[in-house]
Amino acid sequence: MPRNAQIVSDVMTHTVVAVGREAPFKEIVRTLEQWRVSALPVLEGEGRVIGVVSEADLLPKEEFRDSDPARVAQLPDLPGVAKAGAVTADELMTSPAITVHAGATLAEAARIMTHKRVKRLPVVDEEGRLEGIVSRADLLKVFLRPDDDIEDEVRREVVTHLFPAQGETVRVSVNEGVVTLAGRVTEAVLIPAAARLIRAIEGVVDFDNQLTAVPHTTQRR
Repeated sequence: MPRNAQIVSDVMTHTVVAVGREAPFKEIVRTLEQWRVSALPVLEGEGRVIGVVSEADLLPKEEFRDSDPARVAQLPDLPGVAKAGAVTADELMTSPAITVHAGATLAEAARIMTHKRVKRLPVVDEEGRLEGIVSRADLLKVFLRPDDDIEDEVRREVVTHLFPAQGETVRVSVNEGVVTLAGRVTEAVLIPAAARLIRAIEGVVDFDNQLTAVPHTTQRR
């Protein structure tokens, strides 16, 4: 993990609205509307997350509202049919919940969201208790990092370590998150390593390589 990398606890929302197993359908709808969110963790016991109920879980109620009940009954495996008749969070929720720990990196959280196709993740402790929630928008905050901060980190963590030899002049610039390295270096093999390290720095949008590898003796002339 890159030095000073942000983790989920750095960007998550700590105050989270949730519902219990027995929350009725209309209460869930009201809560979603009131808090302007698209999904709610479902809790039991001492705040343990057992599922998530989302707008997508509620929509079948409207989708099949004017359908012929006899025909719907003949299609029990059709996605949404069971939830069309659900009236509580316990019946509506997607379970088990897809969650993340507070210590996970933002990249790890982003991979979970992408692979599982969810917009937000409940953040839980080792016992599965709710600690917060992290959304796609929270993960994107890393790209608000100023270019000057990124440039300083590139110089400190990449250039200083990979290209320390006297006479190797590497220029660093950052524009809208795009990092450019320019200049001459004697070790061509280090250029791909620099690219990997730079792309791992938070807030970096892309890397523009303008480095030229030259023989050590040529560079000293």
